[in-house]
Amino acid sequence: MSPAALQNAIDTKADVAIVDIQVADEFKAHHIKGAIETGAYPVKTVAETEKLNATLNSLKSSTQPVVVICPRGKGGAERTVTYLAKQGIAPYRLFILTNGQDGWPYAVESK
Repeated sequence: MSPAALQNAIDTKADVAIVDIQVADEFKAHHIKGAIETGAYPVKTVAETEKLNATLNSLKSSTQPVVVICPRGKGGAERTVTYLAKQGIAPYRLFILTNGQDGWPYAVESK
């Protein structure tokens, strides 16, 4: 999903889940408004993958699109999408933010 498309979804208050896998320090420094913090990056170990489980019930019980945010929109996001699909989230609902958080040209929040 392009940054412009996600920003439009935010602006229009579309029902979309934004799952952010950045490490805690990066999320704290900058994240997209409304993002769900998981701290799962780089999603290579069982412990990192399990951090995604906290979001599973709410994602499974909805039909909303799921946009995965990682630092650059590459491997970590791809592993997250693969994992979520294996957990029963329909692949057509899963998106990766193009170029990740590093490529986000719009406003961010910090903790």
